[in-house]
Amino acid sequence: MQFKTSVKELEINVTFENKKTIKNLYLKVIDDENIHIKAGKYFTPLDAKSFIEKKEDWIYKKLKNLNQIKLQDDEFLYFGKTCKKELYGLYDEKSCDKFYKFQANEYINFLVEKFSKKMQLFPTKVSFRKNKRTWGSCNFKNELKFNYLLMKYPLEIVEYVVIHELAHIKHKNHSRDFWNLVCEYCPDYKQREKLFKTFL
Repeated sequence: MQFKTSVKELEINVTFENKKTIKNLYLKVIDDENIHIKAGKYFTPLDAKSFIEKKEDWIYKKLKNLNQIKLQDDEFLYFGKTCKKELYGLYDEKSCDKFYKFQANEYINFLVEKFSKKMQLFPTKVSFRKNKRTWGSCNFKNELKFNYLLMKYPLEIVEYVVIHELAHIKHKNHSRDFWNLVCEYCPDYKQREKLFKTFL
């Protein structure tokens, strides 16, 4: 039989198979959306779901590794697509960083201006930097900082991060009011968050 379940933010398909000759329960990750479970005749789908919950961290790690985009040395990510570096005159990390920063200045500033007008929330300053963990921030002076590596990811992700940080101009925490404001201008933000996590 087959059923769907979720492992953290990832939705997966489960093929569950009973076999008389099997005493224990075995799980195999097939690809980034499917897992296969074999078990003895007395194991039920409920047992399978319980087993998945116990092994959630292990399964999640396997799925994330499969989900991860594998780039060759001559490739880089741009708006979620794999591109050849030579087509953009890029050859190393330094030239890629310079490219991302320039593009962020163009596109993210445009998106900030666009959504600022819609939300009637205006930053006092917008700047860019490279950061391993933080994608955007808003301080108490309402200055916004964005990670220019955002240009690696699909436009809907960049838009979400811009809306998220603009909302912090009004709400400096992650309260219900904050999320309601984000949802008003980005109704599918949860889906965009899930999409973002598939790239990280």
